[in-house]
Formats: sequence, C-alpha cells, structure tokens
Amino acid sequence: MDLQVMARSWLARLLLDRLIRLIWLLPLAMAGLFTLVSLAPVDPVQAYVGARVAQVGPEQRAAIAEAWGLNAPAPERFWLWLSHLATGDFGTSISYNAPVLDLIAQRAGASLALIGTGFCLALALGFTLGLLAAAMRGRWPDRLIRGLAVMLSASPGFWIAILLISVFAVGLGWLPACCAAPPGLTAAEASLGARLTHLILPAATVSVVGISALILHTRARATAFLESPAARHLAAHGASPLRLAFRYGARHAIGPALTVHLAGAGELVGGSVLAETIFAWPGLGQATVRAATGADAPLLLGIALATLVFVFCGNLLADIAARLADPRLKEMR
Repeated sequence: MDLQVMARSWLARLLLDRLIRLIWLLPLAMAGLFTLVSLAPVDPVQAYVGARVAQVGPEQRAAIAEAWGLNAPAPERFWLWLSHLATGDFGTSISYNAPVLDLIAQRAGASLALIGTGFCLALALGFTLGLLAAAMRGRWPDRLIRGLAVMLSASPGFWIAILLISVFAVGLGWLPACCAAPPGLTAAEASLGARLTHLILPAATVSVVGISALILHTRARATAFLESPAARHLAAHGASPLRLAFRYGARHAIGPALTVHLAGAGELVGGSVLAETIFAWPGLGQATVRAATGADAPLLLGIALATLVFVFCGNLLADIAARLADPRLKEMR
C-alpha cells in the first residue's frame, strides 16, 4: 500500500511539473510560430491565385486579402487568432478551404498509424540488433551491426526512401510505392491487407530515424551487464552469451532504450513529413508541405500546435518510462 502511495506521489509530482512547463511553453511557442509564419516571404494571395493570375485583377486580390484579414497589423492578427483559438476555432485552411480542426482530425489517424508503425519497427529492430551485437561483441556480427548503425545515422531519409522504392517497388515489384490504398480506392474502401502493404515502405523510412541510436544505446547497456560479476557468474554455470543477452541483458537495456526512443518523438514527426511527401501518404506531413508552399498560415499554425502537444506527450512518456526503469529517478525533482 505504501509503495502504491509513493508511486502516485512521484507520478503526481512529475505531471504537475510538466503541466507548469506546458503552461509557459505554449504562449512562447504560439508567439514564435506566428512570427515565423508572418515573416515568410510567400504571398498567400499569390499562392492561392496560382496559375489563374491573368484572371484575377488587383481589385480582386485586394478583396481576397481583406477577406482573409491580411491587411491588418501583425499584432492585431495575432490577437484575433488567439481569441478564436480560445473558443476552439483554429481558423479555415486557405489551401483546402475547410476548417483546420476538421483537417487535423481527418489526417491525424493516417499520420499516427505511420508514426506508430515506424516507432514499433525501429524499437523491435534496433533493440534486437543491439542485444545481438552485445552478445557477439568483438566478432564480425558486432562489427557488421555497428557499421550498419553508423551508415543509417549518416544516411539522409530521402535517400533511404528512394533506395527502398528502387529495390522493393521498381526492381522486385513486391510493394507499392505510393499512397495509402490501391489506385481508385480510398483508405476506407481498401482491405486491411492492402492498407498494410501500402504502409510498409513509408513506415520503414520513418523507422530509420531511430534505429541507429537504439542499436548503439542497447549494445552499450547490454555490454555493461554482460561484463558485470553477475553475468560472469551465470556464464561460469554454462549460460551462453546469447541467452545472457536476450534473457537477462534485455531487462537492463529495455528501460533506457524505451526512454531514448520516446524522447526522439520529434525526430519521428520530422521523418514522417518526409515519408508522407515522398510516398504521397495522406497525413498531416503532406498537408504541412502543401500549407508551407501555399502560405496557408492557419493550417501551418494548427499543425504546429498539434505537433508540439504530440512531442510534449512523447517526452512525458519518456520521463515516466525512465522512472519506471530506474526507481532512483523517482526521488529526483
């Protein structure tokens, strides 16, 4: 009973501390985001008009700017945006001509599925390869896995995506190279198998972001255990290096590995933007690129705020995982 009370206590302290940080972080983030979007060199009216430039005269351009509130001073537009935000109104997207909140709700599922699959894939591969490298340390499998980790960390995400498309979509023809469903079908109309098939290459691209760090971190933690007196005692009784690494070393490495992986939620979001653009995945990343090129300030600000909350939650989960893995951290303030 006492342990349960203590657990609730450290968790309550942690949640209160992070809530206070979020309270002062959000206004700063809002002001910074609005300033950056306002200073962008792209003219929203010109981006909206696009190829119809010959059909839209100066009076019509002025009317569009007036309707969107672009003629008002930046402080006045910022205050108006904040007041609408307080009522749950994120504004209307210029690019999609739809409420921003509805667009985020429609596309968040696809992005979360991509990021979640990439997260699990990176964790499974990185953790397994890290344990294998620790068990085979100093031998050729260890050198091969460490070389793979260094190569992945130095390889740009777009290059990995192009390589995957060239091999598995173009060369072998095993997997589709784009979209979330077969041509002519929406994601809701496609079967589960078809959707999973379309998910493999984008998720593999997203997972590359976190695999190398997980391999090296897991190897270091598992190696530290395998060289401890406890592991040497078990080895003296006949336990093999693979059994020591995967049965006992995994318990020492899983907590820190999960912490490192959750703390990298921001990198996963950045990787998903790239993957969604290359594979035409209908998520928030693709909408972000379209909003940026079209100077769609309401959509950019809405997606940026949603991403900030997502990354904040990822870091919070990382803190909780670290304290569950190492009880000494529960006493830290």
